[in-house]
Amino acid sequence: MLPSFRSLTTFCSCLALLTASLPNAYAALTISHTRVVHESAKRSSSVIVANPSSRPYAAQAWVNTEADDATTAVPLITSPNLFRLDPGNEQTVQINALPNDLPQDRESLFYFNLQEIPQTAADAGQNVLNVALRTRIKLFYRPSQLKGRPQDRLKDLAWSIQQIEGKTHLVVDNPSPYHFTFNRLIISGAGVSETINAKGMALPLGRQAYALQNVPVTNGLQVTFTTINDYSGTTAEISSPVAQP
Repeated sequence: MLPSFRSLTTFCSCLALLTASLPNAYAALTISHTRVVHESAKRSSSVIVANPSSRPYAAQAWVNTEADDATTAVPLITSPNLFRLDPGNEQTVQINALPNDLPQDRESLFYFNLQEIPQTAADAGQNVLNVALRTRIKLFYRPSQLKGRPQDRLKDLAWSIQQIEGKTHLVVDNPSPYHFTFNRLIISGAGVSETINAKGMALPLGRQAYALQNVPVTNGLQVTFTTINDYSGTTAEISSPVAQP
């Protein structure tokens, strides 16, 4: 989507490899959201990028797919997509939708990316390493004809135990048109409980599976969970029974 900045993206990707060995590296720029919901009836949505640090930064913003590639076309573009941000300043980045044929019966998932590029001070020596860090947040394209609140559909999630490739999994079937990100997910039964590292979301009109380690498959299993809402808060805790195979 950003061919004019392809070389910059390649450069930033190389620098990103360096950050893997920098456990105390933190992004200097901040974003006003931890997720964005773009309703299809709106021409644009926005995030505010702030620079609370004491040095200027250049920044690049773009939208891509979960695959995190630079070649797949997406129907959302950022404006501006490249800008300078001085210390203490803010920049509003608009996310504009292009004509598209995205599904109208469910949300579509994209990602908003913010790449910060530190500016080299004029008096800096030649042996200075500037590391470019990237922040990546979920961006949900939501058809406006979807009615009701996503959290009202949490009760529709159906949970079961399934054997997948010889291993026991907790499976969730999501009949709703919304993505659900679990903040907390616990399965319990027979006096044993297990907290599940649920990195994968419950996909709209789809199925997600989570491998189990400790909980025995017995009658009376149940899950207790919370999810992240549209405003990055946590939904009320819900408990649901788990069906046996």
